[in-house]
Amino acid sequence: MPFWLAREGHGQHGDWITRFDPRFWTVNFPRPMMASVVSTSHDAMRIDCEFHHKGELAGLIWDSEDTLDHPLLAYETRRDYSHCVLRFRWRSSGILPLDVPHGPTLTIEGRDAAGNPCSWYVRLWNYASGTPTDARIELRFSELESGYGLPGERIHAGDIDRMFISLVPQGYVEGSTALLPARVDGWAEITEIDCQGERAMLAIGDVLLPPHGEKMATAYDDSFNQTPARLVRSIVGLGYRGRVVHYVGMSHFYQLRLYGGGNLRVAINGNLCRPASSWHADYFEQANYAGLAPIVSLSYELFAEHCFNGWQQYAYDGTPGRTGWEPPSALLSPASSHAMDYLKAVAGNFVALLESAGCAVLFQIGEPWWWTIPDTGAPCIYDADAVATFGGKPPVIQSLWDPLDDDQKALLDHAGRLLSDSTQALGDHVRSVASGQAEILLLTFTPTVLDPRSPEAWRANMPVGWAWPAFDRLQLEDYDWLTDGHEGARRDAYAFVEAHLGYPVEATDYMSGFVLLPENAESYWPIIDSALDEARERGISQRFVWALPQVARDGYTRLPTMEDDMQSFDDVAYPLALGRDAAVSPEFSTTVAVTASGHERRNALWSDARLRYDVGPGVRSEKELASLLAFFRARHGPARGFRFRDPYDFSSSGMTDTPGAADQPLGTGDGATTRFQLAKLYDEQRRTITRPREATIRISVDGAETSAWTHEGKGWIRFDTAPPEGAELRAGFEFDVPVRFAEDRLDVSGAAFAAGEAPSVPLIEIREDA
Repeated sequence: MPFWLAREGHGQHGDWITRFDPRFWTVNFPRPMMASVVSTSHDAMRIDCEFHHKGELAGLIWDSEDTLDHPLLAYETRRDYSHCVLRFRWRSSGILPLDVPHGPTLTIEGRDAAGNPCSWYVRLWNYASGTPTDARIELRFSELESGYGLPGERIHAGDIDRMFISLVPQGYVEGSTALLPARVDGWAEITEIDCQGERAMLAIGDVLLPPHGEKMATAYDDSFNQTPARLVRSIVGLGYRGRVVHYVGMSHFYQLRLYGGGNLRVAINGNLCRPASSWHADYFEQANYAGLAPIVSLSYELFAEHCFNGWQQYAYDGTPGRTGWEPPSALLSPASSHAMDYLKAVAGNFVALLESAGCAVLFQIGEPWWWTIPDTGAPCIYDADAVATFGGKPPVIQSLWDPLDDDQKALLDHAGRLLSDSTQALGDHVRSVASGQAEILLLTFTPTVLDPRSPEAWRANMPVGWAWPAFDRLQLEDYDWLTDGHEGARRDAYAFVEAHLGYPVEATDYMSGFVLLPENAESYWPIIDSALDEARERGISQRFVWALPQVARDGYTRLPTMEDDMQSFDDVAYPLALGRDAAVSPEFSTTVAVTASGHERRNALWSDARLRYDVGPGVRSEKELASLLAFFRARHGPARGFRFRDPYDFSSSGMTDTPGAADQPLGTGDGATTRFQLAKLYDEQRRTITRPREATIRISVDGAETSAWTHEGKGWIRFDTAPPEGAELRAGFEFDVPVRFAEDRLDVSGAAFAAGEAPSVPLIEIREDA
């Protein structure tokens, strides 16, 4: 499907917004406090906070440069706020009021008139009228002064990068890490936002791409700082429709409680923190209004600092399971009843939010597994609850990379049953608390679960209890293998999952992505986009792009395929035997610039020749002429391509000799890649072969002919197993040329033909994407 990485807008549809539009503010804050911002109308927003330490501070941020939206949807960068006037009403509770030290302050970051970096601190109370918790504020940027009192230092409004309003709890002590006596819940509402003046409006991208059939995936840990309205606008604007996977994350949704020893841990009753609850209520409502169907995704992963030790997975030597993220997250043990009860309670709260917003209850159990220590291969199946369930003295598995005996395999099977039972219980709980029907989806990550280094890991992490119809839908992601080119592993995994779990294709989804680092965008997105097309060809109807922040960062823009009623290529051969009566003309495209001195500068525009033929001389009888006319009509003239055997060049061996298995280089094995493209070399020029004659293909590996391969079409050879690193791969084949008729009409004169004059029937080679 066509796509491109849009770095900036170039004439696409746009619109205007008022500067300080509530949808485009963000929040930021230090752990472990939580905060969120929600736009409540076109001119209002609400900020919710939960504070745990005396020194915690949240910032409500306006950026002059939009770095969060897709380039086709972003607002313009305008750092000059001169002659701009911002008015709004301020109401708050639980945070310090406007009139006290450290009360809400507008911090402005930019440069002074001389271009030097500078920050100014504007006390909002100096520009307020009303009470400290309910006031109207007017900020004339050309007249603003920083400082606790007035007069103060005049700010320079002509070069501002960003500004933020600080919110701190009652009981705030600057720089303190001491716990507050009790959690402080604070909020602020900014309403009646009005921006006037010379630079009050901003241009904004306002594309609305046609639906392209793909779906989106988001995560709260990636988007908690944005408003839900901003996310929904992006999803719809970029052409994504229907279901949206929304991973609730592992570190921002839960409420914290203070337990013995002064430790903050998740609330065991599964309560969501107020900021997350407000945010998700609005997100689900916005999504439902836009015609989207959010899928709540809850995993067995939890921010390690806030997870009870007894809930976590451990290896045989007591090493806790930790993901590679920083700061790390822990994995919840399926054997821990307390941990599983917590997940059920969390799930119930999200179900209530979905139903309150009018959404269908779609619930994904996201990547449930027993963790494996990445450096050692040790499975984390030895927490106290699991060990007790295993009988108290289970066999030790030091590494899944080592050969396992029957007792160790049986232990993994037992662990798999625990995992299966826990996921089934979680799904059953969701169904029980939903007022109507609930759909349960299970997501698994095949590069970890089916890692070839750990051939028995599937026993614990893809248990037979997951087999169809244990869940309504099975969702698969394999992006590590995809982006690393491990095609063999991907294909083997598809086959294993199909045979092992038995989900029909219509009940299977695919997750494609992701691009962690921006420097990989140019190389990874074409692969991800192709994987979406491949999944569609396999019959996968629901395909998700992971994830929105990376789509926006890299400008990934997927376009709908313009399906034509007619096929562009008919896989049929030209019907007449030509011998050597056809005329052939290889052509290149070259620009030649002649200098004043007569010297030339030549630039080859094509890397390969394009062939033209005239097959008219091969027509020898009226019967063959009738066959040609029928074939021309069936192809709709030049509308449909077809196969043509070049009488002068159709073999990998020389031009017309019998092909052998070592004729042409196919590639070099790397131990991972399984797909290679047929090609023919003409000295240094490489010709891609897309229409080989399948029965003639022969393949060799290090000189030995092999049959352990499949022709996937378009000249792609897929080996059953990846050829070993350094192996020389070669191929032999006969091939046809993809061509079309060059003209819309075929001029044939019966008298001229009877007199022996051959008609002109020009063909032209088609450039095909392999």
